Amino acid sequence: MRVVVLNTVAPFVRGGAELLAEALVDRLAAAGHEAALLRVPLAWNPLARVYDGMLACGLLALPRADRVIALKFPAYLVPCAEKTIWLLHQFRQVYDLWTPDLAADPAAPGLRAAIKAADEACFDGARRMLCNSPVTRDRLARHNGRRAEVLPPPLNDPELFQPGAHGDYLFAGGRINAAKRQHLLVEAMRHVRGGLRLVVAGPPDAPADGQRLVDLVARHGLADRVRLELGFVPRRRIAELVTGALACAYLPVDEDSFGYVAMEACEAGKALLSAPDAGGVLGLVRPGETGQVVEAEPRALADALERVWADRAATIAQGRAARAHWRAQGIDWHHTIETLLA
Repeated sequence: MRVVVLNTVAPFVRGGAELLAEALVDRLAAAGHEAALLRVPLAWNPLARVYDGMLACGLLALPRADRVIALKFPAYLVPCAEKTIWLLHQFRQVYDLWTPDLAADPAAPGLRAAIKAADEACFDGARRMLCNSPVTRDRLARHNGRRAEVLPPPLNDPELFQPGAHGDYLFAGGRINAAKRQHLLVEAMRHVRGGLRLVVAGPPDAPADGQRLVDLVARHGLADRVRLELGFVPRRRIAELVTGALACAYLPVDEDSFGYVAMEACEAGKALLSAPDAGGVLGLVRPGETGQVVEAEPRALADALERVWADRAATIAQGRAARAHWRAQGIDWHHTIETLLA
């Protein structure tokens, strides 16, 4: 079968969706299919430029594809009779991230109506609708009145994230920006009295995101307790940092799914620290059993980090439970490919 995977691309932004799209193409090929990845650009500054991405997708044709698997807006707007939508997320700025400031943009009201109409027509025409998590499914039902099955993404390279040593640091990986809140962990470290260190590694979405962490480390004199590895980090280095950590932290605001950072931590048998508003991540964090859920505030995080360090035995036991809980989900590539092509 000839399968085209459709995803969106924003220049110099590389996160979980990009990794998933590439892994999906590789796994389709390994299963004997002819697979290709097509990425369509999306720009939103100024907001009216979103129309360009929508128009471009509507004009594309894929006559040689037997099946299309579309992941994100506006890529899923590409017309195809044999299209399965595996929804990672919509253009959330006109849905759950709609704010008064955004509404004040002259282009916003019309764009909001246009996106909603285009989305719903597209969803109605898809051969199948799947979502990557209950969070995404519930947003779809709430904002568009559409129902979809949940198909969580598998871990791309689980063989890299096998249980290892338990070192003296907490690891926080992934894209670095204000919504991922790595800065709160750095701020928390100024209040931590134990011997725990913090390692933050990943690409900043913008130079200011990375500079914010650098400035916090310098301002609070944390250079001997906080290590920053900013920029592109090879997968094997990420795996090394995860498998050698005592525990891991992931504090996104309303994550769509489990999140690769959390999945990797659990596969490696690491306790996970998260926040009450982290969204899909909370499907993997059972407080006191597989990790901790604490308010995203420096003092509260510092108290949690001190518990991680003070009772290493409990932290390690939570990591083992996290791995068991993750593996009990039964999420693997064989099932995923079969479901997407059914």
